[in-house]
Amino acid sequence: MGKGGGCVPSKQRAPKGVSDKDPPTPNPERNSTVIISGQSQTQSINTTTTQVQDGLQFPKKLKIFIVFYSTYGHVEILAKRMKKGVDSIEGVEGVLYRVPETLAPDILEQMRVPPKDNEVPLISVEELVEADGFLFGFPTRYGCMAAQMKAFFDSTGRLWEQQRLAGVPAGFFVSTGTQGGGQETTAWTAITQLAHHGMLYVPIGYTFGAGMFKMDSIRGGSPYGAGVFAGDGTREPSDTELALAEHQGKYMAGIVKRFAKAS
Repeated sequence: MGKGGGCVPSKQRAPKGVSDKDPPTPNPERNSTVIISGQSQTQSINTTTTQVQDGLQFPKKLKIFIVFYSTYGHVEILAKRMKKGVDSIEGVEGVLYRVPETLAPDILEQMRVPPKDNEVPLISVEELVEADGFLFGFPTRYGCMAAQMKAFFDSTGRLWEQQRLAGVPAGFFVSTGTQGGGQETTAWTAITQLAHHGMLYVPIGYTFGAGMFKMDSIRGGSPYGAGVFAGDGTREPSDTELALAEHQGKYMAGIVKRFAKAS
């Protein structure tokens, strides 16, 4: 299993007067169409948004938010390779974000956690509604997502209450310390987060082809999503693991693009 403590259970309760059950009505604004005038204005509500620049109207790029937590850098490496895959699909753009750290600096120092890449910004809960699709990445903690990612999901209660993310496609990618440490369970135990938000889980299945069946080398990843074996933290992702991450980026971009056309 990966390093670190177990998942942090949510202590949030539904606001007074709000049912503990998910509201049935998805966000109606996500399927609307708007026109944005001017070069500096931005508004990301849905996949049918267009922009007008210099009198010319053109479709706005679909955005897939690649939101991750990475302790020793393995998940971040996959995230950046995944962005390469997303960006290779015309009309779709991958945007990297990290979730806030919850451990104190002195604890991170004792764990010998390397500094975070400041070029990747922290994401806020409010920004989630701007995405047309998601790829969430995290290391395992006893077969579940790391507490840092769980804490971020726990902070999305207002979006859940209003079902602002309902109908948005989302997938997972993971990192584990050992071969039996949760390459599958870390992803499928995270599906509950998507279910309560009404989001659409998109696994990769065996679309990677022959690379999913090879047994001649150690490889992370599963039908649930890309993955990497971190070992004691010093092992680097293999070429196959990186290729699988890039494939998942392409695959998700294609799904989001088709989903946008259908809606």
